[in-house]
Amino acid sequence: MKMKWITTNAIVAALYIILGFLVQPLVFGAVQFRIPELFNHLIVFNKKFFWGIILGVFITNLFSPLGWYDLVFGVSQSVISMLIMFIVMHYLKGQVARMIANTLVFSLTMFIIAFELYLAFDLPFFASWLFASFGELAVMGIGIPIMYVLNKRMKLDSL
Repeated sequence: MKMKWITTNAIVAALYIILGFLVQPLVFGAVQFRIPELFNHLIVFNKKFFWGIILGVFITNLFSPLGWYDLVFGVSQSVISMLIMFIVMHYLKGQVARMIANTLVFSLTMFIIAFELYLAFDLPFFASWLFASFGELAVMGIGIPIMYVLNKRMKLDSL
């Protein structure tokens, strides 16, 4: 059973990385639409997807023009957001409600990325937070129906 989850998480990480490279101009920089972030919704179906998502974020950020900034801040933002969601999910029932909460948590915690952009590019913090949050909200909002349909077809919640 353990090998199944290692393999599953490796596939999640690979999909995150591949999708990140396919849309690379949108992934890094002041205005981000990091399409692979829709995979963050996987934790709503099973917490064990945490490691695949984090590995995908880490490897994708290895190729960031921001270097170590993205490794530290990008991975931290993902970890912190998912840990918050693990707590929030105890109080929410239903996958759609959890994905909406997940979208809001990830969007609000984009202040971490805004701080990174402030340090790396000397961009205004609040404007960066607004733009980064909007990108995250858009991507993860669009990801809700996609992941809902994927779960219906692939039974992500019963893997």
